[in-house]
Amino acid sequence: MRILVTSCCLLLGIGTQLQAQTTYSRVYEIMQEKCVQCHNNADPEQGLDLEGAGATLDLRMQDVFSNIVDVVPANSYAASAGLNYIRPGRPDKSFIFHKINQGLEPTIELDPDMGQSMPAYGGPTMNEVEKEMIRQWILFGANYSGTYVNEDHLEQFYNGGGLASFDVPPPAPAPAEGFQIKMGPFYLSPAGEPGDELEYFQKYALDLGAELDVNQIDMKLSGSSHHFIIYNYSSVAAANNIPDGLRLESFHQNINLVCAVQEATDLKLPEGTAFKWPSQQILDLNSHYINYSAGLVYQAEVYVNIYTQPGGSAAQQMYSDLVANGDIYIPNNGNEVTHTQVIHPVNGADVYLWNIMGHTHKYGVAYKAFEYKDGAVSDIIYDGACAEGIPGCASPFFDYQHIPPRYFEPLRPLPFDYFNGIKHEASWINDGPSPVNFGPTSDDEMMVLVLMYTLDSVGVNVATSTKTITSKLEGVSVSPNPAQKNLTVNLPASLSGESRFQIFDLTGKALMDQRQSAFGSFTVDLQLPGGMYIYQLTDAAGRQASGKLRIVE
Repeated sequence: MRILVTSCCLLLGIGTQLQAQTTYSRVYEIMQEKCVQCHNNADPEQGLDLEGAGATLDLRMQDVFSNIVDVVPANSYAASAGLNYIRPGRPDKSFIFHKINQGLEPTIELDPDMGQSMPAYGGPTMNEVEKEMIRQWILFGANYSGTYVNEDHLEQFYNGGGLASFDVPPPAPAPAEGFQIKMGPFYLSPAGEPGDELEYFQKYALDLGAELDVNQIDMKLSGSSHHFIIYNYSSVAAANNIPDGLRLESFHQNINLVCAVQEATDLKLPEGTAFKWPSQQILDLNSHYINYSAGLVYQAEVYVNIYTQPGGSAAQQMYSDLVANGDIYIPNNGNEVTHTQVIHPVNGADVYLWNIMGHTHKYGVAYKAFEYKDGAVSDIIYDGACAEGIPGCASPFFDYQHIPPRYFEPLRPLPFDYFNGIKHEASWINDGPSPVNFGPTSDDEMMVLVLMYTLDSVGVNVATSTKTITSKLEGVSVSPNPAQKNLTVNLPASLSGESRFQIFDLTGKALMDQRQSAFGSFTVDLQLPGGMYIYQLTDAAGRQASGKLRIVE
């Protein structure tokens, strides 16, 4: 059974020092090997001492820690750009990482005014694993104590034993249009090992400088992502109570939803609407990845392109809510179980609904939402088993990994008061080894509804909104799964014309691509090694069906 790791402390073992090695002690060791030729205690270049003063190793390590963490660099250009030598949680805001990066993270460049890279030309070189170790230390909060990174995973990944979410980072918006933020990377163990499923949160200050309207959020994540969510803090004071860096606990007090997706999504809001972000906006990012690959380490990353316009220019503010029903018990008796919840906040106002989306885990078989009117259920407004979430489809097919959102064009007015609102219901069939309740891992279950809405429709042009929605081709299945040498693809009667069947690895690289004119079913000869893959079938009308496929040898 796959279990979400509840502690990220993985023992790295004993290094050259006669003590258990922490992540920071390994970083300090790398600095002694590669950096102190220029940045020693006796004559530190630019005043940066990475050797440290003190009679013992621990005193020297403490001295270096105090020299670099949350310290403004002597380089005036770096200081003016808001960098520290080390900014906990933020390699992009860490001057030392800019200096050692040298292409490890292509989106971070060393400006000529920051001087030459480290180590200096002609000195000892720093390999990718050592650079990544320093980046991971920063990402996990640049703490003095604790062990957060498995260096064996880094060695395996950078020596050809790993899969990356992206071969090439997605390009950022033009500076006049917006900016890019990034979460990760973090590294997952091979499938079946502890740490093969991880969900992290990360506080992320934006330093906007002025209030902005956000009219588009393009979220780039790979097929191994379970979900990605953006929250924001209600105040700077609330954010200051949360530790820097990747963390396992949500600590979600005084926080609001911005958006939530299960797959890569380019969310362009209707013209006239925008999220309103203040000058001191601080986000909380939530990324959940699962490694389906046996034997390979997975590098999990998310890139987000945020497009902006001057603050106050949108006619209506876009709001988001995430409603979770945590009171769900699903016995493992193989019978269908349904839970419901009514949402009717007493605010005496209409909302104008733009987006609605449900979310379950693997035992989910249905998700629906209804208008709750005058104290009773009225029209069905959402069906997660239908293409684009639109109720009434002829062949419902529920895919918990790709539950579609529904967008209302025009916006749908809904009264929200004590007698009016939304009723949502989810159903599950638990054929697993034990009963399940609400929980964060893929072996738990969830009942979560996401809503996006405005409080008025004046000045809104919904026809301008775009989403990365591909019409779903319902009724496609593959068997057996897991497969060994042959795979049968079963097609629905609604198939339109010739179909295209593809198999991708978890990095998105196409490994098989063939055209099919068959109806009913066809057989695929699998010439692929054991592991987890993604299949996708597209018909002549552009409708798609996809899912995960495990191949065993």
